[in-house]
Amino acid sequence: MNDNIEKTGEQLAQETTAPSLTPTLLRLDDCRITADKQLPKMDFLFQLFGRPCFPRRELVAVTGKAKSGKTFVTSMLIACCVIRDVLSFHRSSETPLKILWYDTEQSDESTQDILKNRIRVMTDDNLQGIDVFNVRSVSWKDRRQLLLEAVSHYGPDLVIVDGIRDLVNDINDGVLAQEVMEELMHLADNKKCCIVCILHQNKGSEDHNLRGWIGTELMNKAFEVYACEKLMPQRIFKVEQTLTRKYDIEQTLYFEVDPEGLPRLTGVPVESSSDGRESFPSLNQEYIIHEDDGSWHIDLRRLMNDVIAGREQISGSELKTQVCKQASISSWKFYNKLLEQAVSDRIILKSCDHTGHVIYAMAPF
Repeated sequence: MNDNIEKTGEQLAQETTAPSLTPTLLRLDDCRITADKQLPKMDFLFQLFGRPCFPRRELVAVTGKAKSGKTFVTSMLIACCVIRDVLSFHRSSETPLKILWYDTEQSDESTQDILKNRIRVMTDDNLQGIDVFNVRSVSWKDRRQLLLEAVSHYGPDLVIVDGIRDLVNDINDGVLAQEVMEELMHLADNKKCCIVCILHQNKGSEDHNLRGWIGTELMNKAFEVYACEKLMPQRIFKVEQTLTRKYDIEQTLYFEVDPEGLPRLTGVPVESSSDGRESFPSLNQEYIIHEDDGSWHIDLRRLMNDVIAGREQISGSELKTQVCKQASISSWKFYNKLLEQAVSDRIILKSCDHTGHVIYAMAPF
């Protein structure tokens, strides 16, 4: 007897009429994600406070108000590609990285001044692997094309576009903004580089959103976002991660500029009100300790103990939510300062779980 089972007419009809995979569906199938699909491991160019950051194949945003230190921070990244360690930034690879700095904003003289008097000094006169172009005088359309050509030709590991606003003629053109973002995403992916996009925040002092439609698109597409701020009157620069798709960096970087124009780590500055004293009237008074001289501070040990009591550990996001709720804290800046102080004073211990997420626990008293 024949082992093959004879197909029915209905089965044959179904096979005949079944649609074949079109080129479009085949292309879609290439984009299929399964639990077992082998994907390339994420390659992070740097670490900040020991946490991986600035991955290849992704966009990273560096933001801030005008003159808030955005270009200063990216110049430190450039130097880090050469000498491996700059302040709290650490290059992940043992071998130096190639850099493309694409300046659309500053004058030729300003770009050269940073290269000569800041980057070259930080790298001990070693500028090997650093390609710098100033395209401020070029039309916005040509800037885009030249950027594509430059990345393809020089093959950098790190690309710094300072700033992406000048890749469009209208920051509120939604179609053009999406087109530019997709172009940069494809470029980063195809050339296996990290593209750092510098973009200003809106001008209002309390408005920290990125400018224009292109800012909205960048926020949607960026793997990480870092915010820069210049604190006055101390003239201290502050850098913090405000968004990430993977590794939270909860510490804030503070640095000042020494007389030679080079960055130098500094402690957490006191943020004062107009009368010279910190004032947060909405705080839960149960956690405020008043001193005889009129000053006050938060009873951090009591606050953290009330929040973490009964738990072996707590996630970073849950700790922030519960501390702000318990103490009626409405300022994330103030919370971050308290968190840094609590860790520094060993009131709480900071570590990571098996997935790499930050967790906290009360320190033994």
